[in-house]
Amino acid sequence: MWFSISFFFFSDIDGTMMQSPDIMSLQMISAINHSSLIQPGFSLLNFDGQVFFFGQKGWPKRSCPTGVFLLDLKKNELKLKPAFFSKDSCYLPPLRYPAVCAVRGRTESEKCQYVIHGGKTPNNELSDKIYVMSIVCKPSKKITFKCTEKELVGDVPEARYGHTINTVHSRGKSMSVIFGGRSYIPVGQRTTEKWNSVVDCMPHVFLVDFEFGCCTSYILPELQDGLSFHVSIARNDTIYILGGHSLENNIRPPNLYRLKIDLPLGSPSVSCTILPGGISVSSALVTQTGDKEFVMVGGYQCDNQKRMFCNTITLEDNNIEIVERETPDWTPDIKHCKIWFGSDMGNGAILLGIPGDNKQLISDANYFYILRCGGARDEEEEAAQTCSQTSTEDPGDSTPFEDSEEFCFSAEANSFDDDDIDTYNEDDEEDESETGYWITCSANCDIDINTWVPFYSTELNKPAMIYCSNGDGHWVHAQCMDLSEGMLIRLSEANIKYFCNEHVDLARGLQTPKKVLPVKKQPMKPLRRKTSMKIATPVKKSFLRRLFE
Repeated sequence: MWFSISFFFFSDIDGTMMQSPDIMSLQMISAINHSSLIQPGFSLLNFDGQVFFFGQKGWPKRSCPTGVFLLDLKKNELKLKPAFFSKDSCYLPPLRYPAVCAVRGRTESEKCQYVIHGGKTPNNELSDKIYVMSIVCKPSKKITFKCTEKELVGDVPEARYGHTINTVHSRGKSMSVIFGGRSYIPVGQRTTEKWNSVVDCMPHVFLVDFEFGCCTSYILPELQDGLSFHVSIARNDTIYILGGHSLENNIRPPNLYRLKIDLPLGSPSVSCTILPGGISVSSALVTQTGDKEFVMVGGYQCDNQKRMFCNTITLEDNNIEIVERETPDWTPDIKHCKIWFGSDMGNGAILLGIPGDNKQLISDANYFYILRCGGARDEEEEAAQTCSQTSTEDPGDSTPFEDSEEFCFSAEANSFDDDDIDTYNEDDEEDESETGYWITCSANCDIDINTWVPFYSTELNKPAMIYCSNGDGHWVHAQCMDLSEGMLIRLSEANIKYFCNEHVDLARGLQTPKKVLPVKKQPMKPLRRKTSMKIATPVKKSFLRRLFE
């Protein structure tokens, strides 16, 4: 899953003084309410110091139709409260793993806006739309948002996820740049077996001009492979692209690219330079600790292995320097967990989440930490932006540890009163422990949400299941039932009953009686009336003559 990072200038999260810039501290926090919403794939949006959660796993419920929540972090307790949208706002679906970038508006009311592109809907469809989200009203404590869908013409990028969007500034003009990501294979190539198969998008660079609503793609010879779940850092007219995962080759090349965008009066110019000193990493988190300094944390260095190292990234003019730095004191839970996800909270702080114990039985049991990397920045300094696709999708959204869990990066969380915003009714959310895929289907069920990987070619996000008709019926995992993919497809297409391994013996005594063919009866032939034709005795003419006389 991936989450985008945008950096701002805020005070420390809880108002305390930051530690030394070289010291990284880890602090556990408690998720008090609505923890089921905080799943891999979400994004955080920071508006003038207030952080909002976006991208829940299911469609918004009646108690919170917007699907956007205020992130309330006070006294090491994390709460979510519903946000509000204006009546003239378009509907913003709860997209997961989109590309998110903060931009500055032209007016004071549009001081901070967010551009949101792509991502996955709860139906696991990919979006190709671009939304701009801004604040239209900010009374004492109730913020009202406005979301606008932007129509583009030209080389419009296809629907995707796991990509980045950045804003560059050159010669007094600004444009957004979209790069990387994954998409489903073209519709013409999608079969039943490969319906949910994904491929890396072509390594095209898209330049988007929101003022005129046009988009242009550029093919650069230096960019040969499509990359997903990479890190991108933008400053002024330059974007640095670091790491990423190539799905076609299943590698994480140690690439480091520098994109330079020139915006003269005529046509824009885009150039790419390959730099040395790259890192083989995907799904890393990045937070900004100074005007020119960033800290990169975590990610994956290969399949099934997290990258536990940290790096300091420094930007100087047209140069970038990446050096390793001291890591925090990771807890045993973080060290041994298979996946992790998180979010940049601004001012050198990162929100980290890991699956809790017995995740298969308690789908909401996530543990959360705040990682403080140190650093501060001047409010008057120009904000740099970073985006990274940390892959922490629902286990199974991609191949094992193939950046399957994206991280989210965003801003700092502040403290808010508990009585100013309507509460969200968590009971409205569907209980996946009973109706979802992460169940114990049988005594020998070995499907674990923490380690599950696709078994059939038709799977991508969830394990395949089949319905057992015993009693009131129940769902079981096809993999646990030792069903081949061909048999699974055949049973799914046929209108017949299936009994799982535990109930098949019971079903044998319930054989369907053989179909008794009706007795064949010969159709009755209609009786033909036999007309006897008797030949009359000849009558003499004399007799007839006398008769009529």
